[in-house]
Amino acid sequence: MRAEQELPKLREGMPGVLDRFVGPGATPAELVLQFVLPIGAAGVAVAYAAYAIGTWSAVQYILCAVLAFDILGGIITNATSSGKRWYHRAGQGFTQHFGFVMLHLVHLTLVSWLFLGLDLPWLIAAGGYLLAAGLAIILSPLYLQRPVALLMYAGSILLTLYVLVPPPGMEWFLPLFYLKLLVAHLPKEAAYRPKGEANHGIS
Repeated sequence: MRAEQELPKLREGMPGVLDRFVGPGATPAELVLQFVLPIGAAGVAVAYAAYAIGTWSAVQYILCAVLAFDILGGIITNATSSGKRWYHRAGQGFTQHFGFVMLHLVHLTLVSWLFLGLDLPWLIAAGGYLLAAGLAIILSPLYLQRPVALLMYAGSILLTLYVLVPPPGMEWFLPLFYLKLLVAHLPKEAAYRPKGEANHGIS
């Protein structure tokens, strides 16, 4: 294993589209983790909601599945070496990372609207913490980003346990949502590559 920060060249066509999501040079093992497990998670999330709630609309079940796939897939993708190398490449700075965090306010808005009757205090508290924690991580010196990220994530767990009411049937949402953004995405880390696979990935 060795750290490898040099980006492989983006492929053309549909493989290039995939590269822009998961990072160029993604290994087969990384791709399996990023796509197979989230598909299973979407199914489990819907099955749990049907068992625990059972009265959702089709739109709610669809959103539940999409969020489960997106969030677990995002946790894995952003934590892979290929993802880290891609999303923290040269040119990706404050604007790109904070913009990515702000984009996820849409997730919170949809959950508040469809599962909590548009609970504005919940939305403001959950979104406000996300932005504040994201800023704290992005503005931290590189060598402190990981501990600050874990500290901010610990705070989010306390927030979800003792302050914010979890959406019924989607109690998993906020803890995994914050994990994706605060721990998996924002901290910049070395991209370790399997021996013999650095800069190659799938063909």
